[in-house]
Amino acid sequence: MKKLFITVSLFVGFVFTSQAQKISENALGLRLGDNDGFGAEVSYQRAIGNSNRFEANLGWRNSKNVDATKLTGLYQWVWNIDGNFNWYAGGGAGLGSWRYNKNGFSDSGTFVFAAGDIGVEYDFDIPLLLSLDFRPEFGGSGYYENNYGSDIAISVRYQF
Repeated sequence: MKKLFITVSLFVGFVFTSQAQKISENALGLRLGDNDGFGAEVSYQRAIGNSNRFEANLGWRNSKNVDATKLTGLYQWVWNIDGNFNWYAGGGAGLGSWRYNKNGFSDSGTFVFAAGDIGVEYDFDIPLLLSLDFRPEFGGSGYYENNYGSDIAISVRYQF
């Protein structure tokens, strides 16, 4: 128990004493992953101070039997690892709609969800930001079969 307490204390101390580098005022690009078919999202980030930002993503799915859209908003904290490498974590929420049509059976609905986000990014010396993140999502009625979805994605964004 004592070792666990010391480890957690060191981790929390590292998180709160890490220095964040200046993040870009705006970034726009694509987030490419796979969350039960939401394979692509248009992604926008807006800086809020030197180490925080807001991220909005609009995802869509257009397949043979299911059409869906999803809007996600996340608040993120950004910490510098070393040089141009950062890591970030945050949380937020979203909403979406879906429509199913197969063999004459049709159904549709809307859903809301809560989301977390954790990832790493590399800020190139040119206005390019490349990141890899994990996003768990927890929803209510109408959100997937077991009210949970997760996503690992790569993002490419232009910074301005």
